[in-house]
Amino acid sequence: QVQLVESGGGLAQAGGSLRLSCAASGRTFSSYAMGWFRQAPGKEREFVAAISRRGGNTNYVASVKGRFTISRDNAKNTVNLQMNSLKPEDTAVYYCAADASYSAYAASMLLSDYEYWGQGTQVTVSS
Repeated sequence: QVQLVESGGGLAQAGGSLRLSCAASGRTFSSYAMGWFRQAPGKEREFVAAISRRGGNTNYVASVKGRFTISRDNAKNTVNLQMNSLKPEDTAVYYCAADASYSAYAASMLLSDYEYWGQGTQVTVSS
């Protein structure tokens, strides 16, 4: 089992940057693919980015490609989401999630593949 705690959310202006971090407990962090999801008011939770166990594979939703970068540090049990060129439509609660996939190459975009979730961190982008 793994526990996840997000940090780094806040208020940014359009065009600005924020860096989200997710700290994981436990000694088996490298056994999990990791993902970031977000949920805006009145909308369903959606996939943002994912990274495989060792970081070799990544996936992004089309709307953030070229602006967001997911990375992980297995020695520090952390996964990060660097968000640049922020837009008002990026406003949402961002969640970190862990996927105990059998595949070392998996970086799933499916919400249902993720077993463990953090509590979320608010990101607000003003125009």
